[in-house]
Amino acid sequence: MSIIEIIILALIQGFTEFLPISSSAHLILPSQILGWEDQGLAFDVAVHVGTLIAVIIYFRKEVADILVAWFKSWGAQGSNENSKLGWWIILGTIPAAILGLLLKDYVELYLRSAWVIAATTIIFGLLLWYADVKAKQTKTIYQLNYKTALFIGLAQAVAMIPGTSRSGITMTAGLLLGMNKQSAARFSFLLAIPIISMMGLYYTIELALGDHAVDWSTLILGVVLSFLSAYACIYLFLKIIERMGMLPFVIYRLLLGVGLILFLSL
Repeated sequence: MSIIEIIILALIQGFTEFLPISSSAHLILPSQILGWEDQGLAFDVAVHVGTLIAVIIYFRKEVADILVAWFKSWGAQGSNENSKLGWWIILGTIPAAILGLLLKDYVELYLRSAWVIAATTIIFGLLLWYADVKAKQTKTIYQLNYKTALFIGLAQAVAMIPGTSRSGITMTAGLLLGMNKQSAARFSFLLAIPIISMMGLYYTIELALGDHAVDWSTLILGVVLSFLSAYACIYLFLKIIERMGMLPFVIYRLLLGVGLILFLSL
């Protein structure tokens, strides 16, 4: 990988992981359109680690409160809002974890194409617009229950399809369930922590068991750039959605999807 490819791909991962526009699609497109070689497993691990560090540090207080409350709920203190939220995050992670293991090879073989990305970018962009415009958006993150958490978790599993967007589909599900924008976004970000952790662990084990060459300078640069861009992305996104809602991201998805269709049809 050239230094330009490293910088661009790391920034793409950081900026798109938590936006409702699909990071997997944006990482696939350079190789499909520009003819770049696959960035490799080690680099994928590095940039995911960078985004994971970013979301944990940004939500460090919420993460600490949830962990402390969850462990205390096993004792005499019982459950509270934060411990219940911990359980809902666990429950919401299970569908994607199971389906990810079962369908990973199928997705890699049949669904990693620009045509699939074009279709899902448009379809789930329109669904996001509908949820943003039509949903009541009155509930907070602490009004989740096991049914709503499971529904959002099932939606997260759909994000295995490139172009869907993990954050986009989970926010869409949250909005459709009546959550306000901030709560839908925050639960989506918190839900990212276990799933990205599991992905990182899976790829790390695969990397350790394989014979992949490791360029540590490339990996370190990937971690740093993806961390910085992801942290900035989370901060800016939470500011933007209060003022502008999801419309800018819907418009971007529609333009990207239509543009891809026109490009592929030439």
